[in-house]
Amino acid sequence: MTGIIFGSLARIADLEDVPFDVDRIDKKMWETGDYALGKVTGTPTRLYKIEKCAGDMIRVFPGDRVVGALGERTATLEGVGSWKDVECGRMHALTSAGIFGAFTSIAPYLPNPLSLDYCGHITRDGRKVRMNDFALTSAETKFSVPTILLVGTSMSAGKTTTGKLVCKVLSSAGLKVIGAKLTGAGRYRDVASFGRAGAAEIYDFVDVGLPSTVVPEDVYREAIRPLIRFIETRKPDFLVAEAGASPLEPYNGATMIDELRDNICCTILCASDPYAVVGVQKAFDLKPDLVAGPATNTSAAIDLVTKLTGVRAINVIDRDASQVMREFLEKKLTISLSSAHASA
Repeated sequence: MTGIIFGSLARIADLEDVPFDVDRIDKKMWETGDYALGKVTGTPTRLYKIEKCAGDMIRVFPGDRVVGALGERTATLEGVGSWKDVECGRMHALTSAGIFGAFTSIAPYLPNPLSLDYCGHITRDGRKVRMNDFALTSAETKFSVPTILLVGTSMSAGKTTTGKLVCKVLSSAGLKVIGAKLTGAGRYRDVASFGRAGAAEIYDFVDVGLPSTVVPEDVYREAIRPLIRFIETRKPDFLVAEAGASPLEPYNGATMIDELRDNICCTILCASDPYAVVGVQKAFDLKPDLVAGPATNTSAAIDLVTKLTGVRAINVIDRDASQVMREFLEKKLTISLSSAHASA
């Protein structure tokens, strides 16, 4: 079909190249990960944008048709919604990547979200086309890649910015780094920025058929294990793994940490403020090796983090951050980043 905008959740599929049909399906048959077509409605606001498969953003207007996937989102700072809450075919784009559902709670500071009318499911030969149809697979193998874990006290806590710096420091020393976002709500731009920062390869949960990781724990484990095993076959020196949101939110962050636990060699906690560091430490029994994010914006904030937690803190947007991060990683990982391959 022509004249259709494909949200970035469709980047793993062949929908732009291979013909498909659009058929309305009874809601009783809907499932997370189904590809669907929506027609843009309402009065455009700044949220009337779609992230395309390559990661670039495009404005959309009433009458435009967008391909996305049914999913759920539970963002503490922005909005909560699910495809299960769609009524009479009236939907929202829960993220710019094209998670389709209906908001049930949205932050008052946000304008009206991108509204859509359900046109139908993407089908071929009378069968729904689903994200799972294009999910990455891998043979059974033991995961052994040293992993630098990025977790946050909430969304927008600086995880991606910190991950970019880690990828840059390690890759500039000649190490093969894979960057991955293993929990969150599907948007390509976060993990894509790891690639621009130097990661040799990038992956996320979309690659294994999940629009977001707001799914039952067993579903998440079944999906993420093939991705972790696949990363093992790529033989990186390090995996830089970001957990979207915080471990306490329903994105399976705790489950992700459990899956990676034996290989985590460094944990960086990105925090919105110094007291949030204490909250996550106590609630999740998590002792980070380093604190970053807005909690480190000033010297006073860094001093308070150290006083409250005893953990070192780094302001990753400081002009000297690369050198400071390099020194921290050299000590923590016991490698020389000036001759990394010889010392790793």
